Amino acid sequence: MEFKNLDPVKTGKFIEELRKSNNLTQGEFGEKLYVTRKAVSKWETGRSVPSIDMIKKISEIFDVSIDEIISGEMKTKRDE
Repeated sequence: MEFKNLDPVKTGKFIEELRKSNNLTQGEFGEKLYVTRKAVSKWETGRSVPSIDMIKKISEIFDVSIDEIISGEMKTKRDE
C-alpha cells in the first residue's frame, strides 16, 4: 500500500524517536511487533515503510494516531 503524504525518512525518524523515548532497543521494539530488529532498522532509516497493519500496531503501542506516524510529526500536545 502506498501513502501519498508519506515521506519514508520522516516517518522513520518519527518511529525512531517514539521508540527511543520509550527506552526500547530496536530488538525490543521488534519483539513487540513480531518483526526483526533489521526490519525496524529499515523503517527508521527510510529504506522501507511499515505496512498499514504495522502502522496501526505502532500507533497502539505508542498511543499516537496513524496520521501522526504517516506525517512523521505530532499533531497534538500530550499531557504527561
